[in-house]
Amino acid sequence: MSLLEKIPLFASLRGSSKAQLQSDAIAGLTTAIMLVPQAMAYALLAGLDPIVGLYASTIPLAVYALFGSSRELAVGPVAMVSLLVATGVASMGATDPQEVLTIAAVLALLVGTIQLTMGLVKLGFLVKFLSHPVLVGFSAAAALIIGSSQLKHLLGIKLARSHFVHETIWGAIQKSSEINSVTLLIGASSVVALILLKRFAPRFPRFLFVVVAGTLAVWLLEASVAIVGSVPSGLPTPNIPNMSWEIIVDLIPIALTISMVAFMESIAVAKSFARKNRVEVDPDQELRALGLANLAAGLFRGYPITGGFSRTAVNAQAGAKSGLASLTTAALVAISLLFLTPLFFYLPKAVLAAIIMTAVAGLINVKELRHLWGVSKPDFALAAIAFFATLSLGIELGIVVGVAASVLWFIASTSKPHIAVLGRMPGSQTYRNIERNPEAEPVPGVLTVRIDAPLFFANTAFLKSSLNELERTQSVPVRSVLIDASAIGSVDASGAEALLEMLGDYRARDINYALAAVRGPVLDILRVADSDRLLEERVAMDVSRGIKLLVST
Repeated sequence: MSLLEKIPLFASLRGSSKAQLQSDAIAGLTTAIMLVPQAMAYALLAGLDPIVGLYASTIPLAVYALFGSSRELAVGPVAMVSLLVATGVASMGATDPQEVLTIAAVLALLVGTIQLTMGLVKLGFLVKFLSHPVLVGFSAAAALIIGSSQLKHLLGIKLARSHFVHETIWGAIQKSSEINSVTLLIGASSVVALILLKRFAPRFPRFLFVVVAGTLAVWLLEASVAIVGSVPSGLPTPNIPNMSWEIIVDLIPIALTISMVAFMESIAVAKSFARKNRVEVDPDQELRALGLANLAAGLFRGYPITGGFSRTAVNAQAGAKSGLASLTTAALVAISLLFLTPLFFYLPKAVLAAIIMTAVAGLINVKELRHLWGVSKPDFALAAIAFFATLSLGIELGIVVGVAASVLWFIASTSKPHIAVLGRMPGSQTYRNIERNPEAEPVPGVLTVRIDAPLFFANTAFLKSSLNELERTQSVPVRSVLIDASAIGSVDASGAEALLEMLGDYRARDINYALAAVRGPVLDILRVADSDRLLEERVAMDVSRGIKLLVST
């Protein structure tokens, strides 16, 4: 394999047909038409000049196209990351435009470094700590915060920056007499147009339509509304931001948050489309690709980016087959920067606010919340905790509380593992939980149990007390104990010690015992810890053989 073929893009293009290349070009064009107005809008959400969103949609997209493992994923500025960037800027108390740009670029470099490092050392699994229910609740709260943050642009009034929805809404109510009616009309019309076009003409370039319509309306009517104004032309030039250790240290917490949230959003989108096309997405390669793309964003005057669902859906529907589609998108954004920026002068900020508000509405996933309620009340509770914590405590603390609640719930749930008493199904050698299968018959004098959890320090006490209680409550005195370990996926030192201690207690009381279906890694740890040879000739391949072993000894 040549060096070029080791780069994912060139590997995916090997053997490509002319039709595939044309399909990628069409997908890139379609996505670019959507990305240009979105990138400007999301930059505004992040507290940056709209041009920064376009800078973040050129070189970084090309870098991801080279190294990403997803064929359809469309990266660029997204609402969630933009909100987190705004949070980071606000936490630094920055007001000078140049200082804000520096902070955004430093954040991109930090996010890129974190993601690239995680990808190189294969730490993609760490994002599992940001559980799906927490992300659902956090996203819904973030959508409300994002939506409320755009009221000032939609209404044409000045509002103090706040990440608390009630403060923003109350401020808007207090200044209702100052609402610019023309701004409100343009913004409301754009919202209605975007909703109707999405409903009745989903393939129509609705974002481009409202941008063109709003710009023409302001230009022709000479309306007195807030506009984007002069947008510099030209491609972004390399620039190393002026970083101090104080800035870097202060930004690390929000950079870690952006890294995790951005990767979670990106990998979820990439995998959903990969499943449809029956291809694989490498999480660690995705981390490396996103890391390199964000490093490029930081070095080329941009801000953090990731994969977005809506653009990826458009990219896939338009026929994207490889990263060449993203290269095409990047090239078209670059052309816009070179030749089309004068056309953005009269673009009303109310239109960009409308784009943001309608785009983030999808983050409030009512269907998924209903699903969580029906499937798992604890998962719904985690989503609710993340939702209300984010609304009441702010973005950073909200996600920290959500992750902490998720970890605590995991510890609490696994500290009291499910233990099933097994019986033999009539006419077979299959053993099942007698609570769910009343026809299953317990072997007289043999307590057969299945432990459905890993064994670790937090659940050893519960395990001991539960087995002792089961032994006491059997209708026939227990002469033998068989532990089905098929569901014990792992064991730590405390878990191994506790299990061996129980086996030693059985031996001391002349109760026969055996283990069945022990997984290899678990058995290795138990044998190392078994200084008293409690497991010698006491391990069976399955429950049926374990019963025979107990009966014969």
